Amino acid sequence: MQTVILILGLLVVAFMALGVYAGVKVIGAARRGVDRTITQARRTVEDTTLRAKSLGQVGVSGELAQLRLSLRTSMRATQEALQTGVSEDASLSESLGLFQRLSVHGRELDDELKRLEREPDKTTVSSLLPGLKERTGQITRSAESLRWAARDRARQFADDDLAALNVQIDVEAGALRHWTTATQEPAPGQRPDGSAARSQGPGHDPAEAPGPVRRQGQGQGQERGRRQGHGRGPGDGEGGAQAITAADPRQQTAYPWQKAARPETTN
Repeated sequence: MQTVILILGLLVVAFMALGVYAGVKVIGAARRGVDRTITQARRTVEDTTLRAKSLGQVGVSGELAQLRLSLRTSMRATQEALQTGVSEDASLSESLGLFQRLSVHGRELDDELKRLEREPDKTTVSSLLPGLKERTGQITRSAESLRWAARDRARQFADDDLAALNVQIDVEAGALRHWTTATQEPAPGQRPDGSAARSQGPGHDPAEAPGPVRRQGQGQGQERGRRQGHGRGPGDGEGGAQAITAADPRQQTAYPWQKAARPETTN
């Protein structure tokens, strides 16, 4: 029984501790949200005030307001670009560290410009304006360099990813259309250009026939000649010679019933 009571007591204490921890976390998150909202509202009010001063006032006060506005706008844009990019590209962490060091100089310059706005000696402030403008230009140029480098890097990554995706899509599209790219093998007796071999005839030129067909025809002719040569006798050879060379009439044997040939006379 005592063990059960002890376990229940521990559970109650654990739930109470968990509730306190959750309450502290919720209160802290709400406080941070309120602080963030207040900071953003204050920043918006200050930017609006500076914009109004830069447009409505002339002289030293207007120039100081313009310097502060350009400095704050450039630094805020760079901070947002780097913080957004570092979550996707860890290589920007070093750039974010450099920007934090630059932000120290930017806050110091902004505080100095803010103090000079309340300075009654406008002549002294006017003499300090060239140096203040140069410092503001250096800080804003450095911030813009980091910002555009981060944007160019992100855009290059996006272009490379798109190019690789296009190549993969082209390969997949070609695989889906496999029937249009497959080449048909020529059938036996058919030329690669698709025309079938013509049969030999009276007007067929052996030189135009394919190599195997031409060699087959020559072999058949030689075999036929050898067979005819073996089938001939001695008389066939003489008859062939007589058929080629005509006999001389004067060398033929005369018979009794033949008349002698009369010589031709000329008048």
